[in-house]
Amino acid sequence: MEFDESYYKGKTAVVTGAASGVGLALIEELLAYGAEKVALADFNKENLEKHTARLSAEYPGRVKGILCDVTKESEVAAMIAGAAEFFGGRIDLLVNNAGAGLMGLFVAPPSSVSIAEVKGVKIQTNSDWERAFALNFYGALYGCREVIPVMRRNGGGQVINVISGIVFYPMAYQTMYAATKSALNGLTLSLRYEYWDDNIKFNSATPGTTATGIWGDTPAPQGAQTPKQSARRILAQASRNRRVIFGDDPDEAGAKNCFHPDYEEIPDTYLLEVARARRGGEIRV
Repeated sequence: MEFDESYYKGKTAVVTGAASGVGLALIEELLAYGAEKVALADFNKENLEKHTARLSAEYPGRVKGILCDVTKESEVAAMIAGAAEFFGGRIDLLVNNAGAGLMGLFVAPPSSVSIAEVKGVKIQTNSDWERAFALNFYGALYGCREVIPVMRRNGGGQVINVISGIVFYPMAYQTMYAATKSALNGLTLSLRYEYWDDNIKFNSATPGTTATGIWGDTPAPQGAQTPKQSARRILAQASRNRRVIFGDDPDEAGAKNCFHPDYEEIPDTYLLEVARARRGGEIRV
């Protein structure tokens, strides 16, 4: 996707979940576009140190790695403060990308449901729900809360919260993923207008179907895009301040009919097929 890459030239940016996948690709693209300085935030110490060292060698003095568990508010606060200090007091862009795809059973299934035997699929407890919201929702909420005062002091900025296409096509056996990302989308779009007149832009962004570690031991779907393709599309649309950024064409197409009363048969048919396939033990997307 072609766009004016100079939008990011000279800017400072923090990306969470930045030691792999789309987060790392976002960092690499921002540096290539001429970002002044970037901060990689991640909880994976080994990956964080490896990629911080690699990028620092290529872009001396422009890269900082910050170990951060976004489920802990104190660590997010320290991460934002550390990034602002490295950047000389300002943060132009925050991408709340850290998160996880989640699958599980809402309640105990009948014995005939094969999905209960699929590796990693279990009955979700209240503790599971709390951890899911801590990672996929509260981590971004903490980031927004900490960065807004910094951006306001410096006359503005931009926050991109990474949601998921599941917001528009909520799939069976992914209730926690659908709920947490839908909540994040609602938060983001509400903040968009609350801070519009402070010149702080807020955007929701789906990554699209991308070949990353989110698929675990399961191969990424055929035709999945690369993290670089996802990152480039997200940054292109963010430069235009799109309300909702769609990481690939299927996400955008799905969003057009997901809640339209005249087209409800489209998502109903597809999502029921997915539910029945998964019920039989096939992890279909």
